This record gives sequence, C-alpha cells and structure tokens, in this order.
Amino acid sequence: MSDATPSSFVELVGCRLPLQLAAMGGIGTPELAASVSRAGGLGTVPGRRPDDVERSVEEMRASGEGPVAISFLMPFLRRESVEVAARLADVVEFFYGEPDRELIEVAGRGGAVVGWQVGTAREATAARDAGCRLIAVQGVEAGGHLRGSQPLDVVLEQTLRVVDVPVLAAGGIGTSERVEELFDMGAVGVRIGTRFIAAAECQAHPAYVGALIGATARDTVVTEAFGADWPDAPHRVLRSALRALERFEGEVVGSIGPWQMPRASSVPPTRETEGVIEAMALYAGESVEAVHGVVPAAQIVEELVGSRSA
Repeated sequence: MSDATPSSFVELVGCRLPLQLAAMGGIGTPELAASVSRAGGLGTVPGRRPDDVERSVEEMRASGEGPVAISFLMPFLRRESVEVAARLADVVEFFYGEPDRELIEVAGRGGAVVGWQVGTAREATAARDAGCRLIAVQGVEAGGHLRGSQPLDVVLEQTLRVVDVPVLAAGGIGTSERVEELFDMGAVGVRIGTRFIAAAECQAHPAYVGALIGATARDTVVTEAFGADWPDAPHRVLRSALRALERFEGEVVGSIGPWQMPRASSVPPTRETEGVIEAMALYAGESVEAVHGVVPAAQIVEELVGSRSA
C-alpha cells in the first residue's frame, strides 16, 4: 500500500492544501482555477487549442500565486497543445484513454508533474508504469464522464494496493467529513468538480446552477444520452436533464455565440448559452446534495480542506 500523505501531494505540485479543482470542460475558466490556487489548492483548466492553453496559463499567472494545472481529454487531444502545456504549466494531466508513455514524456519535458485520471486499479498501474508521478482515481459517483464503474472507496483501495505514487480521490466528494474519510484511507488529496459548478467564478449557466441547488444524489443518473459528439462514453447528469432531452424534438437545442449546439451535445451550458438549457448536459456528481448556493471558490476550498492549513 502507498505510504504517501497529503503533505506529499502539496510538496509535489506546490500548493498549500490537498485539493485539486477538476477541469470541468466547457465551464471551467482561468478565473475559477486561479481562485482555487490563490485559496491554497491546485487550480486546473481544460486543455484545448495551443493558443487557449497559453492564454489560460497567462491569465492564471497574472491572477496571483499558486500552481497551474492543464487537463487534457484524450478523445479531443491536440499534441501541440500538450507541448505548450509542458513548457508553461506546473501539472499536466490526462483523462479518458489508455496511459501513453510517449505522451507522458512529452508532457514532462519542461519539468511539469504529469498525472492521469483512471477508473480502475489496472489503469492506475499502467499510468504508473508509463511514467506518471500522480494518479487520480475516479469513482462512479462522479459527475461528468466516467472511466470506470466501481464506487470510489473500492477503486481507491484497490489502487493503493498496487501503486506507490501519490493518489488523489475523485467522485462524489462534497463535505469535509467525506474528505477526511478518504484521507484516512490513504488518498493524498481530493479532486472536486460538482461543488465548484456553483462557485461564483464558474461559467456555468445560472439555470444549470439553479438546478443543482437542492438536488440530491438520487436526482443524478448515469447515461450515454449526451453523446452526439462523444459517443459510447457514460456520464452522470441530473435526471431532469435526461428527461428534458427525451422530450425535446428539435435538432438544435441552443447556441453559444455563432455555434449551434446540436441535440444531445456533450457541452454543458455556459453563461453565454442560449436555448433550452434544461435539455442540455447538466453534469452532476452524487455530491450535488452538498450544493446549497452560489459562493466564492475560496469558501468551498476552506470548507472542504481549510482545517489542513499550515
């Protein structure tokens, strides 16, 4: 079993508190990530085009101290973007694909810590063997796209038995009590997404945030319905979104600027999105029942891991 501790994570990536913001593609922004980093955690932004990566890092660096992480989804990966992230970011990570040794080497050439989010202990072992220095294990309780099908406690325990690098826990984590349980199991930190959708700095559409407030774990469901541009990839959303999608009969559900959003798009609604918001991909983990209102990101960090401040 790994003997890593939360201190090993903060020392590895250069933050003060053992919490990482999940990238949250579509609604994650440099402003949100910078707020998490200023509060002591590890702020993360999605990796897109090379110019987007460079601009995101510049905005985060300009917003204050703290490490910068860039996260890439393997189905949409651009190698040239990884090369930019390797040069500029403190942490470069990947999700939703088999660990790739060559890609990990490229990502780490500038000295960045390279990580992989996995859904099974087998995939965690592959990531470690390919050269990753940090692994995040995702339980099926997570919102958004799911890599595995096991509860977090199970996949975390199995992973800790077989890898000796720091392991983060991800999926359905919404309270400080749950965070402490995972630390007691051996996780070095937590990766949080759903709670930060309701952060004041997040770009999620107000109707999306409103749907999260007051929802419970039972109000979420795993489906493949929002797969027009990412098929055969299970994801957890609000059950109300799935029902609204089933009722929606058009081919275009909305728009973001000039871009027409097709029915069943995997893209969640931002503040700029127009259309039938309730029928879009309203991702939510089982931790949604801990979302009670819109608050600053720093308050969420403090609530979850503030007791571990030095």
